[in-house]
Amino acid sequence: MAGRRGRLVPGDPSPPYLLGARLRPRPMTPRAGIVVTGTEVLSGIIADRNGPWLSERMREIGVEVAHIAIVGDRLGDMRAVLDFLAAEGVGLVVTSGGLGPTADDLTAEVVGAFAGRPMVLDEALEGRIWAILASMRKRWPHLDEDAIRASNRKQAVVPEGATVIEPVGTAPGLVVTPAPGREGPTVVVLPGPPRELQPMWRTALETETLRVAVGGAGELRQGILRLFGIPESEIAATLRALEAEGMELSPLEITTCSRRAEIEVATTYRPPDEATYERFAAAIAQRHADTLFSTDGSTVDDQVAALLADRTIAVAESCTGGLMAARLTERPGSSAYVLGGLVVYSNEAKAQLAGVPTELIERFGAVSTEVAAMLADAAMDRLGANVGVGITGLAGPGGGTPEKPIGLVCFSVTRSEGERLTRSVVLPGARRDVRELSTTVAMHLLRRLLRDESDIDLTAGGEAEPART
Repeated sequence: MAGRRGRLVPGDPSPPYLLGARLRPRPMTPRAGIVVTGTEVLSGIIADRNGPWLSERMREIGVEVAHIAIVGDRLGDMRAVLDFLAAEGVGLVVTSGGLGPTADDLTAEVVGAFAGRPMVLDEALEGRIWAILASMRKRWPHLDEDAIRASNRKQAVVPEGATVIEPVGTAPGLVVTPAPGREGPTVVVLPGPPRELQPMWRTALETETLRVAVGGAGELRQGILRLFGIPESEIAATLRALEAEGMELSPLEITTCSRRAEIEVATTYRPPDEATYERFAAAIAQRHADTLFSTDGSTVDDQVAALLADRTIAVAESCTGGLMAARLTERPGSSAYVLGGLVVYSNEAKAQLAGVPTELIERFGAVSTEVAAMLADAAMDRLGANVGVGITGLAGPGGGTPEKPIGLVCFSVTRSEGERLTRSVVLPGARRDVRELSTTVAMHLLRRLLRDESDIDLTAGGEAEPART
């Protein structure tokens, strides 16, 4: 489920700690814009991974990102975005994509015109790119080398005076400053594939041209608090209350993001304002002690992985169809504690693979806490794990009843010592939402179980039943 980011809105219609309207004077630092190019990204065929990654890297070097734009492979639209960012007064622009050998790869040409620099062939760069292509030419010896050389020669045509960033693939990066006598931002041009962009960004940081461009940047710090089982409106109410009580929040920029049914409170601040942030974080911890689960930015996945360090886990899931096992195994090293899982979608599979008695299903229904508990036990016992997870529910869009509506999901987590947490929750959203949110509820139940914490409501507004053992 995609994260939804929003500004908190205390009493002031344009609160300073959110919009930067009354931030205390700070050293002049460059503001930045990020331009992600590619019609495939603009159309949604490919999700943008570069914009958020670059934004985080900017924060690390003290540069504030003002805008992230996604633009198609159209010369006029790309130039319009650069002109807009220049008019906004940004000192740095980073682009991703549009550096390949095909006709729709236009970024270098557009940036050259924007900076007032003519395009020239860098013959040495052309030779280095041709050498990179040697393995491809050996693999496909019947390719037309003249055609390959002509198309890839395009990648060696760069704005005059640009600093070249050596390619990781075949596309070089560039750091382009405005031509003499021309004003505007420095532009860092990077390829689109993240596996190429990320190491080339680190190389770009080492260039004198970029160091000069960000020379006035000071350190930016970020604190992240994570909560579960609370709506964003409660955080907004807390901000209004803290403001009314006289807490100074103007040095802080606070935003919230709803992600996987959790609330992330991200706060950006300068080092001199560390004490202000600590007071704010302490106030959140005091007011929301029952729902705050992370003060150091760690995710529930991080915490569950750490808690499983000396244990093993197995799952048996129905409505999530393997998503819980997939989430547990997303992390490198998860083979040390994840033994496996059962996808028992049909009632027959629940009986045959997990040993759930047919009589139990007939009495309570396949979607019930009783069946969820049997699934958790089966996962633990049949795979020899220390911890078991059982999930069964109605993801929709059909099959609901007044007694068991669409979105009803039953969970049970248990461990070999005998402790168990069981929940029945009605989750909001469409089928995909219910399935994904189910994994989050299960992760938080696991966290509670493994931390020996009291069994409290973790449903973020859903229906809850007491735990059954």
